[in-house]
Amino acid sequence: MNISECYEKLGGNYAEVCTRLPSEKFIERMIGKFLQDESFADLCKELEAGNREEAFRAAHTLKGVCANLSFTKLFDSSSRLTEELRAETDVISEAAVEILAEVKRDYDVTVEAIREYLSQS
Repeated sequence: MNISECYEKLGGNYAEVCTRLPSEKFIERMIGKFLQDESFADLCKELEAGNREEAFRAAHTLKGVCANLSFTKLFDSSSRLTEELRAETDVISEAAVEILAEVKRDYDVTVEAIREYLSQS
């Protein structure tokens, strides 16, 4: 699997990230660092604890990382979750919980594709 195929598998846009980051080697390094990013774990932990504001921050961070790396599918779901959590309320909506399930699926696909790519390169 090459890096373009990795992006295809994770639902990303490799051509777009190439306009943003300077080289294939740098992109490879950045997607490897994505595996170390804690924003997804923080998001899950904070939602579980019912901390809407902290969950919003984690979702917003995840969305930003995905935008920078052109992880389109995960960006879309994390963006929807960010907007659902944006409302200044102490209650986490049922819709947010449902969107989180989609974010989790997209995150798992993304991580699996990256790990597969990195194990072959």
